Amino acid sequence: MDNEEFEFDTRAVRAGQHRSAFNENSEGLYLTSSFVHESAAMAAERFAERAPGNVYSRFTNPTVDAFGERLAALEGAEACVATASGMAAVLTCAMALLKSGDHVICSNAVFGSVITLFQKNLGRFGVETTFVAPADVAAWQAAVRPTTRMLFVETPSNPTMELSDIAALAQVARAAGALLVVDNCFCTPAIQRPIELGADIVIHSATKFLDGQGRVLGGAVLGRRELIMGEVYGFLRTAGPSMSAFNAWVVLKGMETLSIRMREQSRRALELARWLEGHPRIERVLCPALESHPQHALARRQQSASGEFLGGAVVSFDVKGGREAAWRVVDQCKVISVTANVGDTKSTITHPASTTHGRISAAARAAAGIGEGLLRVSVGLEAVADVKADLARGLG
Repeated sequence: MDNEEFEFDTRAVRAGQHRSAFNENSEGLYLTSSFVHESAAMAAERFAERAPGNVYSRFTNPTVDAFGERLAALEGAEACVATASGMAAVLTCAMALLKSGDHVICSNAVFGSVITLFQKNLGRFGVETTFVAPADVAAWQAAVRPTTRMLFVETPSNPTMELSDIAALAQVARAAGALLVVDNCFCTPAIQRPIELGADIVIHSATKFLDGQGRVLGGAVLGRRELIMGEVYGFLRTAGPSMSAFNAWVVLKGMETLSIRMREQSRRALELARWLEGHPRIERVLCPALESHPQHALARRQQSASGEFLGGAVVSFDVKGGREAAWRVVDQCKVISVTANVGDTKSTITHPASTTHGRISAAARAAAGIGEGLLRVSVGLEAVADVKADLARGLG
């Protein structure tokens, strides 16, 4: 199908489908490790990438290709490489595009494992990383060096829901001759499309909202064709952090309802956030959809890709009384699942300081605004009244 011809919701259901001889309506699931060639000559041509065709499911599989085509159509990207998880996507992007001596500027308010990856793992191989506040464009500009090759940001940030101005950071990156990489996990292309705002690469953890029901792991790296199908695809083909065909098929099914879920879960998240703002046991509520959010105007500009402003389905808040009070809220939950995953139709709750960001230093957590009283809720599709009652029980 010609993706330019159709609206977002149609692409979410139809893009990437290539029917087999059986003419199936639902996308085919190709559970095979390898593919048969017509001749030795054809095998040689396909292995050398001189002829089209599937070779080995580590790097070519029709179901995984369908996932990549659909997500690229939704993000407005030319190409997509699918990976085994969101962190595999970050690793693939970094290993493919960085080398010893290169410098990265990274938001200090990203997922904890991303901080560890850049600071510790890539640091061992000579890649230097400077961490800056996500919203301080001047700090990003000041951190630029002659060796800066990548700017990496997650917006909204995890878990403090702080926004980065993608268009402004794109200008900083272009002036530095660097790539701007944006993790779009929390918003998805149903809400925010970083490439339209100037980003070079978009990262996804398909595990989250793209699947939407907490079933499988997956990730993706998207961008210009020559960039993605060059070094990024080359690293995946060699190193093998690949998405399985089954997981790709599951996420394809999830994307069919992406737009509907993001609208409804965002609506419920805002209702919960407004209720939390009025609770005497809450110090602050972090939700871009709230008028009280310091970057609400930026959120309205960046998070209206569908023509409708959506604040997203994640709400974070500080409980008075620190860790003890926060844990009391978690322990009293009967409906909300106590788990670190987000993007599920089931609401989830976690204490970031002791879970998702527990492996980074206390100083790094403080710099990112992650205190001991902070809780993060990913709002699902339960009745909001039941989610409120669950939290109210622990808040007292």
